[in-house]
Amino acid sequence: MKNINGAGLGFRREMLKELLPTLPSEVDFWEVAPENWIPLGGKYQKQFQQASSQASFTTHGLSLSIGSSDKLDVEFIKTVKQFLDTNDIALYSEHLSFCSGNGHMYDLMPIPFTEEAITHVVSRIRQVQDIIERPLVLENVSYYIAPGQEMDELEFTTNILRESGCQMLLDVNNVYVNSINHKYDAKTFINGLPSDKIVYGHIAGHYDEAEDLKVDTHGADVIEPVWELLEYAYLSHGVFPTLLERDFNIPPLSELLAEVQKIKHIQSRCTASRSSDIKGSVA
Repeated sequence: MKNINGAGLGFRREMLKELLPTLPSEVDFWEVAPENWIPLGGKYQKQFQQASSQASFTTHGLSLSIGSSDKLDVEFIKTVKQFLDTNDIALYSEHLSFCSGNGHMYDLMPIPFTEEAITHVVSRIRQVQDIIERPLVLENVSYYIAPGQEMDELEFTTNILRESGCQMLLDVNNVYVNSINHKYDAKTFINGLPSDKIVYGHIAGHYDEAEDLKVDTHGADVIEPVWELLEYAYLSHGVFPTLLERDFNIPPLSELLAEVQKIKHIQSRCTASRSSDIKGSVA
């Protein structure tokens, strides 16, 4: 299976005319939501196969609802596994949240930070991993309320990573947004994560509702404090593959590629810095 590395971008159907027949070389890997491609055939299937033959792809799902009290949709998960295997995709990532409860919701809702929730989610993660035959990769999500909180977000997240055997997609913008909205230190949160669990990352823009309220929208350029936090994460955990998310207010491809290139510049700088530090410690 193709591994991902470097800097990535979301692969969207509305961008196909710009992206094909030859994918831009500035992008090292691409990400799709399986739900947007699994039911398709014909022209779209051929275009996806044309693209996936040129570069590595990963997936970021929308509807697994790992924290829900509803039963897991086993048939859907089996379909995701078939999609991964057919297209030679190693990673299936999703959100550490839920989006269903006696019906599907169109928002990612926060899982209560409780021991009971950890037990529930860990059991479901193991079930998913048994079906897809690879570790599930879960993203830290932005949240705006924390009902019934027994522990903080960091403790909740690290307990799930440890007990389930799953891996992590570190969304740096979500850390920044949550740190403002819930008044915690973003660098402390990043430092507390286990380096060996982080397999790739996301970076995105957000909306400033107020000075103390940020809304994760993926609809704007990445701001400088978030770029700085990405660099801090690389220096803390090593450089990991990172993808630029942009879901609406999508600018021309050239502007997206400029942000992808900025990811690469930061990765290169941090790789050099860590290498220098290692040489210095050996000397």
